[in-house]
Amino acid sequence: MPEDRGVNAFSLFPAHGPLPPEPSLAAVAYWYSPPIISLLVVAGLVLWFVGVRRVQRQHPQNPVPRSRSVAIVGAAVFLLIALQSVIERYDTTLFSVHMAQHLILLFPVPILLLRAAPVTLILRLASPHWRARILALLQSRLVGVISHPIVVWLLLVFVMWATHLSPLFDAALDDPFLHNLEHAIYLSSALLFWAPVFSLDPVRHRLSRPAALFYLITQMPQNSFLGVAIMWAPSVLYPHYERLQRPWGPTPLEDQQLAGAIMWLVGDGLFLLAVFVVLAAWMRAEERPTSRYYSEKLAQELAEIRRREAVHDERTRGGVE
Repeated sequence: MPEDRGVNAFSLFPAHGPLPPEPSLAAVAYWYSPPIISLLVVAGLVLWFVGVRRVQRQHPQNPVPRSRSVAIVGAAVFLLIALQSVIERYDTTLFSVHMAQHLILLFPVPILLLRAAPVTLILRLASPHWRARILALLQSRLVGVISHPIVVWLLLVFVMWATHLSPLFDAALDDPFLHNLEHAIYLSSALLFWAPVFSLDPVRHRLSRPAALFYLITQMPQNSFLGVAIMWAPSVLYPHYERLQRPWGPTPLEDQQLAGAIMWLVGDGLFLLAVFVVLAAWMRAEERPTSRYYSEKLAQELAEIRRREAVHDERTRGGVE
């Protein structure tokens, strides 16, 4: 019989508990309880829309684009699917489900968050003093080094290989704290990786479209090699899945082969989708000679934000006086 890992402080977060039943149609309706992550996500969305409404009330001629609210809602939905749904229920039971969860945290969640431009919203809501401090931090040397495309490209490679081919992965399957830390590492490294390509916030490094294509295409082989290495491993890499002694579903080795195939084929497919998005944007830019790269558009947007809000601050002070 599989060991019941019991309840501790980290049981507030999903992923750890008794062996779940065999997957069925009824299992699709599963939602983790207590839903602490759901509550945090909903609270974040409430703060987002309160902030958007405040900006629109103060600056009706320069509102937050609706597409950014759509992006933040999309990121929230994917995050909840990854961390609160039936995927989370089976991620420490089936390696293939665990791999699907990681792909959600590595691709749609960070990309949609970056397209929502949350830092820009914070800048618009902040006082001039705090706005200057935030911009100074974003333009600091430390942030410049941490967010450099070469650094974050290598960081993602290191995170993927170090977590999958070290004892950390198996340990995280048994330890709720390590498991949630692993999720945080994947999401944060993915945010840093995708920022030079897709962020609409004021970032230190923004890749041109040719550089972005090279950046993405050269990242694909490491994902392929790691997926193939997992798929063709002659034995089970993570003893945790063997210790469960599941009475249903594929064997641990078959499940591992499926997980490797998901990483290889689905992961590469998502990279290719990102490449096509960059190519499409490049083609649209070529068709519109007056268009500018994102960096120039962002500079104009921030300048307009500063101008309008400086006028607003002056009028507010004048009214008080």
